[in-house]
Amino acid sequence: MTPVEVRRGDGPLVLGLPHTGTFVPDDILARLTPLGRTLGDTDWHIDRLYDGLIDGVTTVRANFHRYVIDANRDPSGASLYPGQNTTGLVPMTDFDGEPLWLDAPDAAEIEARRLAWHAPYHAALEAELARVRDIHGVAILYDCHSIRSQIPFLFEGTLPDFNIGTNNGATCAPVIEAIVAGICAGAESYSSVLNGRFKGGWTTRHYGRPADNLHAIQMELAQSTHLKSESLPFDYDPEKAERLRVHLTTILTSLADLAPSLGAKP
Repeated sequence: MTPVEVRRGDGPLVLGLPHTGTFVPDDILARLTPLGRTLGDTDWHIDRLYDGLIDGVTTVRANFHRYVIDANRDPSGASLYPGQNTTGLVPMTDFDGEPLWLDAPDAAEIEARRLAWHAPYHAALEAELARVRDIHGVAILYDCHSIRSQIPFLFEGTLPDFNIGTNNGATCAPVIEAIVAGICAGAESYSSVLNGRFKGGWTTRHYGRPADNLHAIQMELAQSTHLKSESLPFDYDPEKAERLRVHLTTILTSLADLAPSLGAKP
């Protein structure tokens, strides 16, 4: 299994998909608890949800599961949310705080996994962002995520449907943030928040450099928006998904249309 799958487009948008992969090498799978082997913290069906929404988009998808190593965490192991419950570069617990490992990896193994899986994903993502910027003069990274809407270990209450993260405006031009937030706020029967519990993971924070014509924004969707149930087997709900895809299409199309005003080449 290759660590990353890239589908190249000729437009200004790059979709990052760090958490849809479900591949776990057999030797690692055998060391997970029975709970861990369910791979419950996957961003279920996000690749399907975004597929075909807009022409010309580039996608960079991690094929490996986040329990192997989390492609959206700082490779140094530094926490994204100091003082709050979260999961690390190789998570030791699931999103409910339950242990994942019968035999947890040590620091040397985590570094080996980083080199084998995390590094190739980010090398591919960095290369595609550079390629797209070379074509258009600008690249917009839209990082695609989902999570259960109720996880007391991570946050109180029920998560909004659309959770937009720009690290408090640092990772993209203000107009990008405003457009995405406006579309989400106007989506009938959906709730949204900007830089709430999720402000953007390491990917968004690392690549979002507006001064260099690299803009990044994270979208964390509540899984209730497109799944039949937020529990095993996490089945896709086509009717829910089609309603949601209308708004996601508007977001991506609006960002692509915006690109020329951000310094794109004629």
